[in-house]
Amino acid sequence: MAAERWDYVIIGAGSAGCVLANRLTADGKTRVLLLEAGGQDKSLLIHMPAGVGSLISAKGDYNWGFWTEPEPHLDDRRLWWPRGKGWGGSSSINGMIYIRGHARDYDLWRQMGLQGWGYADVLPYFKRSEALEGGGDDWHGSQGPLHVSKAPAAHPIYSRFMAAGVEAGYKSTTDFNGFQQEGFGPYQLTIRDGRRWSAAAAYLRPALKRPNLSTVTGARTTRILLDGSRASGVEFVEGGQTRQVFADAEVLLCAGAVQSPQILQLSGIGDPDQLQSAGVETRHALKGVGANLQDHLDASLCWETVGVRTAYSYSAGINQLFTGLNYMLFGRGHGRENFLESGAFLKSRPDLDRPDLQLHLVLAIMQDHGKKSVAKDGFTVHVCQLRPESRGRVGLRSADPFDDPAIFANYLAAEEDRRALREGVKMVRDVVGRPALASLRGVELIPGPSVASDAEIDAWIRTAAETIYHPVGTCRMGVAGDPGAVVDAELRLMGLQGLRVVDASVMPTLVGGNTNAPTMMIAEKAADMILGRAAPGPDPAPFAEQAEAA
Repeated sequence: MAAERWDYVIIGAGSAGCVLANRLTADGKTRVLLLEAGGQDKSLLIHMPAGVGSLISAKGDYNWGFWTEPEPHLDDRRLWWPRGKGWGGSSSINGMIYIRGHARDYDLWRQMGLQGWGYADVLPYFKRSEALEGGGDDWHGSQGPLHVSKAPAAHPIYSRFMAAGVEAGYKSTTDFNGFQQEGFGPYQLTIRDGRRWSAAAAYLRPALKRPNLSTVTGARTTRILLDGSRASGVEFVEGGQTRQVFADAEVLLCAGAVQSPQILQLSGIGDPDQLQSAGVETRHALKGVGANLQDHLDASLCWETVGVRTAYSYSAGINQLFTGLNYMLFGRGHGRENFLESGAFLKSRPDLDRPDLQLHLVLAIMQDHGKKSVAKDGFTVHVCQLRPESRGRVGLRSADPFDDPAIFANYLAAEEDRRALREGVKMVRDVVGRPALASLRGVELIPGPSVASDAEIDAWIRTAAETIYHPVGTCRMGVAGDPGAVVDAELRLMGLQGLRVVDASVMPTLVGGNTNAPTMMIAEKAADMILGRAAPGPDPAPFAEQAEAA
């Protein structure tokens, strides 16, 4: 039987893989095979924004449902790590918040020697990707495949929360992705006309009709095939059968910050000591694979509401059926909402050059990723520390490709991380206690008034903090001679030909915000690199802090 040969083989139909599948096949000639371990994005829960809670909280067809190793600074708890499975990857199960991060996050990458990754360099790719509701401007695109809507934030809790932030002395902003990130304001969302607009909806589905794109679902990658110092193809299991396919140009690894390093290590690419302990023969020594893991840790404070209905009332008892039917039959009602329409970016101390805390206001009482239900109307404020100093790693449990990876996030190892999150809890309480929310705010349920001192707050955080789903860094970019770098500034694997990593794992440091939009930006930029196209010229659109410095 003749070997299956393609120009490019993409591993993973997540946020980055969908972008590449579209951009690389746009000429109608470049032959691309897209491999996805999960299935198609057919579930109503994916397309109905209100279904996000069910998707995040349960392992299944659309969620890998990983667990970390015991976390020593979180009372040795194993933390739940949802990761998207199937077309769209995590963009098919996430909270649909569109955030790019702070301009200085990208300027820091450039200062690390990663030419072409400064804010002015990446802004054109964000704009190329985006179609902002109402039209583009200096910071936003209007013609891209990714529809971005402006949250109406019409529920009184949203507007009162933003007003309370101003009462507490913080800034306000109308656009977290525009001139000024810092302050309280409404979110932008990857929702189009009441439907989730995932990477699969934006990029993959429009490309499926192209004869030069083929997809295989249920394809579990077991290793990348190496021919000397070149990646030549991919081995995967589909329907119980092992198959091999070959890439004449490149293999493009887009499996995410957890599974990209896992696949590399299964292929014998990584730290020789780590590989040996897992029973894998080293084929290409690269110590940085799996290291440098960073994630946003999150503490959730919850209050009852008085006199207003929230997500609980919309989904309790017969109302759940009514909400679902109203959405399915007419595309109307609360099924169109993600219940995450306002938030804030704040500084935990005034000397910082950019916000280090992010708040997400949820129109529900959320415990343990929604795994625990509370039969009351209320709201949750997630406080997330944006720039952790702590570093973890992703490794192998064994040489079995069907084993889950070993995830050691190492949360709160650094004192600065503990300080910032503790301060964030205090800041949230101060904001929620302001007059703007007084008529709607009931009692504080979590953590409750008994948790007051710094020691008590720290102890509660250790028992309650969870991921807010933004792991990055495990195949990080770096320059020649950097012993921890896995890929170079063009995302090519160090020391190997024919292999690039294109996903959130290449970020050298976490951006200040949700990571889905930056992952799609990385893939847009990678497509130009792969095809040998010149990058667009730098975009000088200003950011507030830059203007203040000038």
